[in-house]
Formats: sequence, C-alpha cells, structure tokens
Amino acid sequence: MKCRVFEIVEIAKPGDVVSKIFDIIIIALILISVVVVIESTVKVDIKTERFFQALNTFTVIVFTLEYAARIWTADLLHPDCTPGKARLKYIFSGMAIIDLLAILPFYFPYFIPMNLIVLRTLRVLRLLRVFKFNRYTDSLSTIGTVLKERGYQLISSIFVVMVLMVIASVLIYTFENPQQPEVFQNAFSGMWWAVATLTTVGYGDIYPITIAGKIFSAIIALLGIGLVAIPTGIISAGFIEQIETKHAQNEEHGEKCYCPYCGKKIK
Repeated sequence: MKCRVFEIVEIAKPGDVVSKIFDIIIIALILISVVVVIESTVKVDIKTERFFQALNTFTVIVFTLEYAARIWTADLLHPDCTPGKARLKYIFSGMAIIDLLAILPFYFPYFIPMNLIVLRTLRVLRLLRVFKFNRYTDSLSTIGTVLKERGYQLISSIFVVMVLMVIASVLIYTFENPQQPEVFQNAFSGMWWAVATLTTVGYGDIYPITIAGKIFSAIIALLGIGLVAIPTGIISAGFIEQIETKHAQNEEHGEKCYCPYCGKKIK
C-alpha cells in the first residue's frame, strides 16, 4: 500500500492514470488557493465569503493529507537512509518546507491566540502554495540553476551597483542639503534618490534643484542605464545557455526516438 501511495503522490509516470489524476487535482487546488487569497482582499457578501472559506478549508485538508503522505513514504524517496532519517531529510527539504508553510496559517489560530493584523500577515504565506507548481514544471528549477551558475557574476555586478548607490547618496546629500535640508535630511534620503535614479524609475518625490545636483543626477541616470542592466544581462545569458542545453538534449533524445529520414516516431 505504501508503495502505491508513493507512486500516486510523486510525479505521474506514463500510464499511471490515478497518479495523473492526482497531479491534476493538486494543480487545480493550487490555482483555487491563489483565487481564494485574492478573494480575501475583496469585500463580498456573507454567502460568497463562506463559500471561499469552505474552498480554503478543503484545499488545506487535501494539502495536509498530501504532506502527511509524503512524510510517510519518505523512506521510499530516500531508500539509502533509515526511515527516521529519510523522513527528517524530507521534512527539511525545500519543497517540504514550502508545503508546511503553505498550510500552517490555517492551523495557527486554533492553537495560538493572535490579533487580526498578525493573522492577516500570516495568511500571506498561503501564496507559497504557488511554489508547489515546482513539482510539475522545471521552470523554477531552471531559475534556480541559472542563479546558482551565475551567482558569482550576479553578486559582483550587484556589489558594483550598491557601491555606486552609496557614493551617489553621499554626493547628492552634499550638493542638495544646503538648499533642501528638509528633503535631503541625511545620506539615507540620498539613498532613496539614488535607487530611484539608478533604476531610471524617477518617482519625482525627491529631486535636486541645484545646478551641481542636476548635472550629477544626469550622470547617475546615464550610468544607471548600463549598470542596472548588467544583472539582467547576466540572467538572460544564463537562461539562453540553459535553453540551448535542453534543446541539445532534446535533439539527442530525438535522434534515438525518431526516424532521421521520415521523422516518424520509432516505436
């Protein structure tokens, strides 16, 4: 029985109809959970509110049972470990932590007294259920792979941007504080200006009025166009590399499964 439960809760293998149906149900419940979270921000009548509360309760019960089943069958997922170690290994894995955090906000009020503000804050954790999609798609894992492989380059580029922001915040404070002491009160005010300027957002709530400040702002804005785009370029290059790698793997797989002359699938 445990083996069959393990086969069902894991990604469906070809021909396993029950496991495929289970995957579809979980994906549907994840989407429903997102709708419920969005609905909680909208004022609706009592009947509608009760309906969505019932939906949320149902999804939490299913996710809780799924979480329990995965813990129960963890020794099959990690056969090289003892049952106890296998379950601990699963519980502290990334996806298991997401599963737990996604259902905890529902149970907290039953065990821990808390005010409405804290409860609303905890309910935001329900959005973590979206990350359960990672079991059914490799999109998030691709992002993780790109960030891991390009981590050093990203950190280096972000460090350069942060240094420039600090320098810009101090210099703009030096230029503008004598003329706008209530606006540029300290270097932290300049930091907010530096972020808005370097990212070319320009909210307009804080801006220079001196000639030196305006010239300096123009220089920082031009630098921001290039420097802030560097991390984006690094990530884009990583994605292209991953796509090309997968494409090469698919072509290699296709050469084995498809006729090179007619293109028909070889059975």
